[in-house]
Amino acid sequence: MKPYRLAIVRQKYRPDGGAERFVSRALEALEGENLELNVITREWQGERNENWHIHICNPAKLGRISRERGFARSARELWLKEKFDLVQSHERIAGCDIYRAGDGVHQRWLTLRAQTLPAWRRALLMNDRYHRYVVAAERAMYQSPQLRAVICNAEMVKREIIETFGFPEEKIHVIYNAIDSSRFLPATPDERQALRDNLAIPHQAVVLVFVGSGFDRKGLASAIKAIAPTNRYLLIVGQDKNEQQYRKLAQSLGCLERIRFMGVQKQTLPFYQAADGLLLPTKYDPFPNVILEAMACGLPVITTPTCGGSEFIVDQESGFICGALDINQLTQAVSAIPSLNNDNKMGELARVRVKNETPARLSQQLITLYKNLLE
Repeated sequence: MKPYRLAIVRQKYRPDGGAERFVSRALEALEGENLELNVITREWQGERNENWHIHICNPAKLGRISRERGFARSARELWLKEKFDLVQSHERIAGCDIYRAGDGVHQRWLTLRAQTLPAWRRALLMNDRYHRYVVAAERAMYQSPQLRAVICNAEMVKREIIETFGFPEEKIHVIYNAIDSSRFLPATPDERQALRDNLAIPHQAVVLVFVGSGFDRKGLASAIKAIAPTNRYLLIVGQDKNEQQYRKLAQSLGCLERIRFMGVQKQTLPFYQAADGLLLPTKYDPFPNVILEAMACGLPVITTPTCGGSEFIVDQESGFICGALDINQLTQAVSAIPSLNNDNKMGELARVRVKNETPARLSQQLITLYKNLLE
């Protein structure tokens, strides 16, 4: 039987991006099925699997709106020309068969972000031409008759789509990201000690790790403020153009010597294994992969109700769910994270929770969805 041709659309593949890791894990999980796997992208920075067909769409761009609009037009022209059996877009492009809402609902993010801004900046945000373009493109996509299914990575996002767009609930499928628990696993005490030696962190210290780029949305300011009054250390894995202002914040709070800015890392595993818990007080995040990775490594997680990953956490048992701007609550949670060398009950519960979120399960859920749409 001739294989079905599946195209996955993602504008830019970056090794450290959460959506990109979903794409690569999904493609790996789907290998061996009766599918021809295609990727439509402007730029692919990762390793290429010889079984994946990479289609580069890189039209000229002048600014953010031109970048989004140009790629959308070019990608749509390509998939219409190629006549793929299914097009799954990870970008807001009207006309796709399946949309994976890995970035959540843009209007929801803008509303949450505006809450922390002064009135003049709030007005600028809501009237920004780029954000207005994204909101309009998102609405046009959900209103398109070609859109047959939406994949969400959290129940939170499913509710937001229904409330914002009135999209039919039966067309929305919650499929959680996959995690390889045989690769992401806890370190032994000796391994953790060696990793800490490399980072110049005391063996007996309690260490939190923060993983993610885009520090404002991920809540790094809250993380630093929560760490400051404690004796905890913080590893920051990720990048942001305003990193210097976060260093200044830590300096002003007297905790810079307990913080390590590590930049973007292709391999995040050593940083989880050097830590005792994950601290991610994000303002809005549909379901970051880092939560699954940290939990698989046996780390309790501190995150927020506006993070879809909180659906995996039993508050005060496998982690803590705190308000993104509630520094007192976050500080209490940070102080309550135990050293894994002394007490790993929370971490063990976290690891058990994610063990079933395997690539095989993700593959089966996607294949079932694709077959239903193709038939």
